[in-house]
Amino acid sequence: MSAASFRVLLKMTVNPGMADGFIQAWAEHSSVVGEHPANRGHSLASSTEEDDVFYIVSDWTSEREFREFEDSPAHLEHRARLHPFRSSGSIAFLELVAEAPAAGAARSRA
Repeated sequence: MSAASFRVLLKMTVNPGMADGFIQAWAEHSSVVGEHPANRGHSLASSTEEDDVFYIVSDWTSEREFREFEDSPAHLEHRARLHPFRSSGSIAFLELVAEAPAAGAARSRA
């Protein structure tokens, strides 16, 4: 199991025609998440089935540390920069209970 035990899954629908701007804004300002010591990685993915739908996944050492970050001025500013692109969204909070690394990942580290 990795050091991360808490995962946040955010589904965000952006306004039509704003996907490129959203991707750019996320890339320019996502370091505020990655630089937090409790963050274990985060990514942005676009849906292959729904237009203008994106998923943001972030892993954290604990829910407590994520919640502290969530209320921080840095996160509130990051969120405010993405808000103009958003038409709707939902969020799920997950506790990681098992992890199985891919065989290819193990070979690439050897």
